[in-house]
Amino acid sequence: MSSILFDFGREVCGHLSVAEHREWLVTNGIGGFASGTIAGLLTRRYHGLLLAALRPPLGRTLLFTKLDETVEYDGIYRESGRFYSLYNNRWTSGSVEPKGHHFINRFHLEGTTPVWTYAIANALLEKRIWMQPGANTTYIQYKLVRATGPMDLEAKAFINYRDYHSTTIMNDWDLDSEEVAHGLCLQLSETETPLYLLSDRAEITPQFDWYEDFLLRVEEYRGQRDVQEDHLYAAQLRVVLHPGETMTIVASTEPNPEMDSTVAYAARQAYEAALIARAQAQYTKPLPIHIKQLVLAADQFVVKRPTAADVNGRSIIAGYPWFSDWGRDTMVALHGLTLTTGRAEEAASILRTYAQFVDMGMIPNRFPDVGERPEYNTVDATLWYLEAIRAYHAATGDDALVRELYPVLKDIVAWHQRGTRYNIYMDEKDGLLHAGEEGVQLTWMDAKINDWVVTPRIGKPVEINALWYNGLCNMVAFAELAGDDADVYRQLAEKVKTGYGRYWNEKMGYCYDVLDGPDGHDGSLRPNQLLAISLPHSPLTPAQQRSVVDAAARHLLTAHGLRSLSPDDTTYIGHYGGDQRKRDEAYHQGTVWGWLIGPFISAHLRVYQNPDQAFSYATSLFYHLSDHGIGSISEIFDGDPPFTPRGCFAQAWSVAELLRVWQQTQADR
Repeated sequence: MSSILFDFGREVCGHLSVAEHREWLVTNGIGGFASGTIAGLLTRRYHGLLLAALRPPLGRTLLFTKLDETVEYDGIYRESGRFYSLYNNRWTSGSVEPKGHHFINRFHLEGTTPVWTYAIANALLEKRIWMQPGANTTYIQYKLVRATGPMDLEAKAFINYRDYHSTTIMNDWDLDSEEVAHGLCLQLSETETPLYLLSDRAEITPQFDWYEDFLLRVEEYRGQRDVQEDHLYAAQLRVVLHPGETMTIVASTEPNPEMDSTVAYAARQAYEAALIARAQAQYTKPLPIHIKQLVLAADQFVVKRPTAADVNGRSIIAGYPWFSDWGRDTMVALHGLTLTTGRAEEAASILRTYAQFVDMGMIPNRFPDVGERPEYNTVDATLWYLEAIRAYHAATGDDALVRELYPVLKDIVAWHQRGTRYNIYMDEKDGLLHAGEEGVQLTWMDAKINDWVVTPRIGKPVEINALWYNGLCNMVAFAELAGDDADVYRQLAEKVKTGYGRYWNEKMGYCYDVLDGPDGHDGSLRPNQLLAISLPHSPLTPAQQRSVVDAAARHLLTAHGLRSLSPDDTTYIGHYGGDQRKRDEAYHQGTVWGWLIGPFISAHLRVYQNPDQAFSYATSLFYHLSDHGIGSISEIFDGDPPFTPRGCFAQAWSVAELLRVWQQTQADR
């Protein structure tokens, strides 16, 4: 028990409102995943036992939705046993029937593997769910750990075949069920990917019956139009378990997955043990248990992205359950997810992978779920790329990779000087980058409603030029390593540093958020200016740095991150909820972002030189690990207390920045 960080009894599992709020996640390293709630309720369209990445790391498709388990047991005489329903369903009427959470005696994580313990009379039945690394294969294992007689287990298997962003209403599917070794091959047509539903012991019988009107409560809260769904009951599984016996169900897109559950689970455990060992090898002191959990959480975002140049290329999924791999998120998160965890080879692969997609001096903003062409509507992702390379070199001393990528980096700077997409160019007068045009969102504050960019920030955003200055300083070192003329970057950096002085507003005691916008300078107090302090090269004076940190601490800091706008601003919105328009209006207008705790802690450390005090601001996020996405860190939180978690329940840069500043402030202390 002491080695398990997340362990809940009936105080959580027995209360539906609490148990359905906490979500679990397992992943396979190629973009596929499974997710759900402790209670077993489907509350999102993204919940399911196999959301397969059919075009890794994307093409994510819901294939296997859920299992509805019923057991018959009386402890002694099977013929007179009682039936117990262990599952939950919420219907569009609002009713929850049956109420299987009443039998959940315990829920805990073993690494990233969710484990339920059901108490049925005097019996205990365990269920585990995990995925095979590198494959679209999910295992669901049942073990009768305590009983005084046999238990009959029956499970209804529900399937689907849809993009993970959509929903399904009963239709005229023509499902082909073919008997194969260990179970069934289920396929809608010859052109669709088959689902292999297999078991090591259970009898599997094909069925065909639509179950209608599942209500997706979180989608309803989020104001989505499609809040109900139908799923196809495609197979029935039956087995008799005796005390100590196990039965495993395997759902896979592969015809011959590993069927020995002992071997499969040992492989999963060995994989996660190796992750911890690689991270631990970097430090002399034992990793705290919550840092070990973050190391495992970090792995869930690192995925394969095969390219023509490298079939083993890597990228980073921005967040679960709905984001793909985004350039900005990848570069912000690279340091924490890979370099602090001993995964420098993957970091190098990510940097090489994105170099292949540089176009007009820009890396992609994101790779769409549908379509092959990446989108380039970002001004900061490429500047973060320069910083990610610096962080990689600082951690590894790998001069060769810097020299390999240097021509790309040199081209990036040249494009930004002369101008590239979306009116991104360097102003020759002050050396600062200008970015933006009507109808396009370019900074990380990128909410857009139809043609309306909520936070347009056209002009010279403060963090963009902090990144620009930092990147140019990095280019000085890169040029020297490559044997090129570094003076050109040194002189340009000095020009930008001088120009950056325009951001300082003495009256406010902090920086303008945007200079030279359509309506002049924007004096909104936002967290963006912290990057001018947290990045290795700062264009601000020590007195200015301290003033910015103090202003952010007074007005933006919360228990779970920083608000995206000061509550004193008349446009501040403290609650993130409602339909998409209302949510997007609040997204960067007060909503708290978990990843911003990283820049704040780094800036605080730079100013006050007190590692323990700086890292103390992250304390509440470690408590948050047991909430929302269990074992991970959420994307966002309400701006107003109690700072309820919202958005993605597992976000790459939230996890990454917590790991990065832990290393910066606490490692080996």
